[in-house]
Amino acid sequence: MGLISGLLGNAGNISEVDARKKLAGVILETETIDLAFKLVRDLIIFTDKRIIVIDKQGVTGKKTTYHSLPYKSVSRFLVETTGHFDLDAELKIFISSANEPAITLQFTNDKHIFAIQQALALAVL
Repeated sequence: MGLISGLLGNAGNISEVDARKKLAGVILETETIDLAFKLVRDLIIFTDKRIIVIDKQGVTGKKTTYHSLPYKSVSRFLVETTGHFDLDAELKIFISSANEPAITLQFTNDKHIFAIQQALALAVL
């Protein structure tokens, strides 16, 4: 992923090895990483059991929130692609019967949004 793409928020694939390093202490040894994407400083990782979103916060990015969503708790998801005037693609993941999404991620293009949609569909449906 290039610096400009990263600054603009485009998602880029990261390897399973790199994802596993970032998840040290969070991921189980028995979990398999299926897909991993980086969005500037944040990560979205699909394992065989759950979705893990790593949200780096603050200027230095030292404060980190780890969102863990087991696939069985995902009730629906929404993928919105880019348009002529709306240049952001969006992914919203809902859990149980919540009206508001548990996770909302924005991408500046559709490049990886369809791979993410496929991964969610395979895991949830």
